[in-house]
Amino acid sequence: MNVKIINKSQHELPAYETGSSAGMDLRANITEPVTLKPLERAIIKTGLFIELPVGYEAQVRPRSGLAAKKGITVLNSPGTIDADYRGEIGVILVNLSNEEFTVQNGERVAQMVISRHEHIIWKEVDSLEETSRGTGGFGSTGV
Repeated sequence: MNVKIINKSQHELPAYETGSSAGMDLRANITEPVTLKPLERAIIKTGLFIELPVGYEAQVRPRSGLAAKKGITVLNSPGTIDADYRGEIGVILVNLSNEEFTVQNGERVAQMVISRHEHIIWKEVDSLEETSRGTGGFGSTGV
């Protein structure tokens, strides 16, 4: 699938790191470093603007290494970029660690996954089909 992109950053376009990767890394496009104190959040701009086909979304997700090693994650994970959005892609980062973290220009701050989605039409009914799980949720299928 071809997707139109405008790159106003000084960094390369997002790319798949391996042939089986689902996500592409997004890089910070900032004029000066941004320091996040513990529990602080900030929108980190990428300099990227995209035009997705109708029926697709871009999901902005945390990078596992940044989350595991530094406690930095995407606050509204996954963030959704709709097909009709034409603004700059921003990443809402939050620092869940006990130490300050500084985001540098060009740093890989999140990953983006392009995903197909459907629009539905609600059909109101009085009952739903029974299943073996029923109304059990929030860990009800675990031990």
